[in-house]
Amino acid sequence: MATAYEDDLRRKFLSAYDRGAGTLEELAEDFGVSLGWAKKISAQRKRSGQAERVPYQPGRKWRAGAEAQRQVLSWFAAQPDLTLAEIQSKLASEAQVQLSRGRVWYLLRKLGLRLKKVAPRHPARHRSQPKAPRGVPGNNPRYSAGTPDLSG
Repeated sequence: MATAYEDDLRRKFLSAYDRGAGTLEELAEDFGVSLGWAKKISAQRKRSGQAERVPYQPGRKWRAGAEAQRQVLSWFAAQPDLTLAEIQSKLASEAQVQLSRGRVWYLLRKLGLRLKKVAPRHPARHRSQPKAPRGVPGNNPRYSAGTPDLSG
């Protein structure tokens, strides 16, 4: 597989082009590179503003930039029990970032935030204990102290 040209060749080529030493075609022949490569690095410099190679970052690009991510972190610091829908609407209204709920969830995972909420729990019971029927206060240990004894 072919290897990339070094950054010093790129800088020398582009500085010669900036000095007006020739056209891209002439310089490509002088430097022993292809015309396609010369056009490519010239266009890359116009886009990025730098002569060095721009690092390749594969994959989907984030719509929620660094500023939006900082906002989400501050929202969670102020109110840690936000839901996905609330975060989604806040992102749309305050940060002008449109994300699906799945993408919001993925963003929270990337930021290391958890959506798990602490819900009220039933008191623990042992497996051998029968389940208390609902609606009967006498079987519930929380109410048993105040119930009258009806055994006769």
